[in-house]
Amino acid sequence: MYIWPYTVSAVVCHVCKCVLVLYLQFYNEQEAKKYSQNSRMIEIQTQMSERAVELLSLPEDQPCYLLDVGCGSGLSGDYLSEAGHYWVGVDISTAMLDVALQRDVEGDLLLGDMGEGLPFRPGMFDGCISISALQWLCNADKKTHSPPKRLYRFFSTLYSSLARGARAVFQIYPENSEQLELITAQAMKAGFTGGMVVDYPNSSKAKKFFLCLFAGVSGVLPKGLCSESTDRGVSNQAQFTAQRSRFKNMKGKSVKKSKDWIMEKKERRRRQGKDVRADTKYTARHRKPRF
Repeated sequence: MYIWPYTVSAVVCHVCKCVLVLYLQFYNEQEAKKYSQNSRMIEIQTQMSERAVELLSLPEDQPCYLLDVGCGSGLSGDYLSEAGHYWVGVDISTAMLDVALQRDVEGDLLLGDMGEGLPFRPGMFDGCISISALQWLCNADKKTHSPPKRLYRFFSTLYSSLARGARAVFQIYPENSEQLELITAQAMKAGFTGGMVVDYPNSSKAKKFFLCLFAGVSGVLPKGLCSESTDRGVSNQAQFTAQRSRFKNMKGKSVKKSKDWIMEKKERRRRQGKDVRADTKYTARHRKPRF
């Protein structure tokens, strides 16, 4: 894994000059570690990442190359890796990216301000997700910052970096309807089609906004979820079964930290050309605690 400075294109981003002040002040080194170790935040981030990937409508059983904008410490990237995809993460916070390095995430990391545009070659990615990051571009933290211009610069360079027919899904927390209109208008100006998908619109706590955009080819906007118990196929009554699911969870994925999960992760890294220790009879064996 690598951290690239944001100097890949002709646009050079000096982080101290282009920072989003509120974000960087809040997610300092201490807060970044707390965020990445909070079990509740990890659960929420994973759920939203899963929903975002679902809205991307990627080909089944086929690894894709995805962009994670505002990747932070790599929590959403963990889900992408477990789903079998390759990814590149972009974030403006060095503290968050340092934590991602310490966590040894499988994606590549890029330090930079998305409001300055993305430095990737045309058609590079099969899709893009972003969890709780896009709304930061609506803030004017310096006199030289123009939210409409920064949003347009981001969307126009993102449009170029996506393969035709690809999707970009942004989970956002808009402050008001004006922010929604501003974000959507700049995305459409950059060439995207699509719109807003709202999950659980009648719930004050579970309500989530997903901006679903299509690059190059207009698609049918997915429907939002209306009921937490019915839309995801989850019954609101208890169910009992005699079947044991020791190594797999309900979605067929290996339980995290289990032997199957570790073996799958090692195999993914081998396919990526990374150095991986050979498998032995001690691989994934639980060690007894030392006193």
